[in-house]
Amino acid sequence: MSKFKTYFRWFIWGFTLFFVINTFRKYWLEIVTVKIDFSDFLLLIFALLMTIIAHVWSAFVWTWIIKSFQVKINNIDAISIYLQTNLAKYLPGNVWHFYGRIMAIKEAGGSLEIASFTVMLEPILMAIAAFIIALIGGIIKTNNYYFILQITGLILVLIIIHPRIINKIINFLTRLKTKEQPIKNVGITTYPWLSLMGEIIFLICRGSGFILTLLAIIPLNLEQILPLFSAFSFAWLLGLIVPGAPGGLGVFEVTIMTVLQDNLSGKIVVAIALFRVISISAELITAGFSWWKDRNKIKQLNK
Repeated sequence: MSKFKTYFRWFIWGFTLFFVINTFRKYWLEIVTVKIDFSDFLLLIFALLMTIIAHVWSAFVWTWIIKSFQVKINNIDAISIYLQTNLAKYLPGNVWHFYGRIMAIKEAGGSLEIASFTVMLEPILMAIAAFIIALIGGIIKTNNYYFILQITGLILVLIIIHPRIINKIINFLTRLKTKEQPIKNVGITTYPWLSLMGEIIFLICRGSGFILTLLAIIPLNLEQILPLFSAFSFAWLLGLIVPGAPGGLGVFEVTIMTVLQDNLSGKIVVAIALFRVISISAELITAGFSWWKDRNKIKQLNK
């Protein structure tokens, strides 16, 4: 299984790299003609700010999950831990950000079981939030068959996060990752409405950053916004769940280009590439600022 995972990881990397390079080659003549003026630059700055807000908000939502298990950890400290470990998701394996957060919760007095549960619950809620937004973006279609499928899918994902079901899912995933026995007497006791809404807001902020990036490169009309949010959420979801793609790098780009293939152009390719730069920049800024804040705090305590 470990060999299969290694080969699969390299296959994902190779496929995404080939697809992205081939797409750039195909639209190269259009790409080199793209110019960014001052107003476009301002839109990109707003996209960066919106992405920074999204990451900070996501960290704040994580503190809700931790506090629901009575782990005594300062909110500011928890947010700093979340933001600083965020960059670790780009390391091979795509699990090191989880490891950092688990260790932080253990240091705050939480058990390994609780730490593992809270860390696994967050990406599951993120994935469900992304799926819900992707579904909502498609519900506006008039085709009754697709409408029924979308409503059915929406009901199913809402059932999945019922405590009786999601606790078993997280126990299974934790056992799969850590090789430990199922977690006993650990889990959520109430439906996680608040955390789910928090993750939906996170994805709306992230999607807004993507829309602003597109606006800086190509004109958009109001009717395109919701379908683009849906496409973004679906691509972001695959980037989150596909193994072997640290931080969704490559998978998000391939998916969004595939979804938008009917309208794909050199300008859209540039916008997608710029959004990845903006996303990584936002993570670097938030991680760097939280690290700087922690260093200053230590210096003050040592005086």
